[in-house]
Amino acid sequence: MHHSQIESAVRRLIADGTVIPAHPLALDASRALDTIHQRALTRYYIDAGAGGLAVGVHTTQFAIRDVGLYRPVLELAAETAVGWTKRPLALVAGLVGPTRQAIAEAEIARGIGYHAGLLSLAAMKSASEDEIIVHCEAVAREIPLVGFYLQPAVGGVILSADFWRRFAAIDNVIAIKIAPFNRYRTLDVLRGVAAAGALDRVALYTGNDDHVLLDLTLPFDLRDRGVTTRAYFRGGLLGHWSVWTASAIPQFERCRAARHKDSVPADLLALDARVTDCNSAFFDVANNFHGCIAGCHEILRRQGLMEGIWCLDRTEGLGPGQIEEIDRVCNEHADLSDDDFVSANLERWLS
Repeated sequence: MHHSQIESAVRRLIADGTVIPAHPLALDASRALDTIHQRALTRYYIDAGAGGLAVGVHTTQFAIRDVGLYRPVLELAAETAVGWTKRPLALVAGLVGPTRQAIAEAEIARGIGYHAGLLSLAAMKSASEDEIIVHCEAVAREIPLVGFYLQPAVGGVILSADFWRRFAAIDNVIAIKIAPFNRYRTLDVLRGVAAAGALDRVALYTGNDDHVLLDLTLPFDLRDRGVTTRAYFRGGLLGHWSVWTASAIPQFERCRAARHKDSVPADLLALDARVTDCNSAFFDVANNFHGCIAGCHEILRRQGLMEGIWCLDRTEGLGPGQIEEIDRVCNEHADLSDDDFVSANLERWLS
């Protein structure tokens, strides 16, 4: 599948930039898939105004592959989306593992109707950049790719600007999720895409949950041989946006409206710090991101969108002191939540 085969409205949506939450996995107390709450989550993101869904990604728990849930979870999200809305919605499937596994997952996702694959390179830690590029080219022959620079704390591989130049030159790459949680490495990706002459073709999406609004607002000036190229992040594909999504949409629109202007409102710049403070609790920064999935689950549990915070890995849960931090940010930043929106619609989503 080539990116030219994506329906035009969806392709334009991805290229222009949109809000794509990373879809969590709802489990019951026996750690089996809770289809009622899983479906409710999909409906929540759609009604909140998300432009897409990323399923089978880190927030969905990579371990779904070990328990035979990869295809069922992708199918459930796609079927629910088609039955819930007629507007264009970008469906992005997480792809992991060595080349054979990633290709097999790309084939599954393409067959279900996903438009692109978010390619994790965590399994390629021992490979050279040349070998990783060969891997990416092979997967790109199966499905349009969204690159993924994942932070090392949760399994990411450190890659050079030259790698990202070569990656962006792959014809079937349509976007890159930049999520190293590191300003230097973020700039490496931007420099690489610019050097490939691909800024018009490859949409930049922030995955830096620690700097969401700044990434979405500020210009990035890239210099090469005395020539300046100005680049912007067009959208976000974020685990942070798996919670309080209805509030994230207007934040995104405020950022987009502030681009290309001579000045950025101070209130918008200050809001970035508040969003980052919330993320520090949700993602359990104090414990090196141990509870980054369970923390998002806890917010969704409080809202009734999940019954519990269970993860497939029984050792994965909230970190020490994380519940107190979540209590703190929910109190201090209550105006950033979407509790009222969820409360008004929850019964309908669960039906």
